[in-house]
Amino acid sequence: MITLPWPATALNPNRRTHWAVKARITKSTRTAAAWLTKASGEKVTGEGKIDLSIVFFPPDKRHRDQDGMLSSCKALLDGVADGLGVNDNRFRLHLDIGPPVSGGMVTVDVGVIVERLDR
Repeated sequence: MITLPWPATALNPNRRTHWAVKARITKSTRTAAAWLTKASGEKVTGEGKIDLSIVFFPPDKRHRDQDGMLSSCKALLDGVADGLGVNDNRFRLHLDIGPPVSGGMVTVDVGVIVERLDR
């Protein structure tokens, strides 16, 4: 399991953040996620789809929808793909929302690889 930090508010697609600020935050978030993924020891072998179970643990009790949280986590998921050494188009996502935790976090569980059916 990979434990990632809650994404910065500037990464929320509904925010109107200056492009240069957002680019800097996106790059640092992606890099941090890649290092955290490598440090977790998760490995992927083979081809086909990779199941990712993602659980969002928000920093407070405010209502958030899954698609907004997923959009905010694009840089995190790109970093996970970098850390695993795969293209993120192989990910098959399963989303859930957990209880609030101080500071918030996102957990990613790398599941089994679903083999290709088009061979």
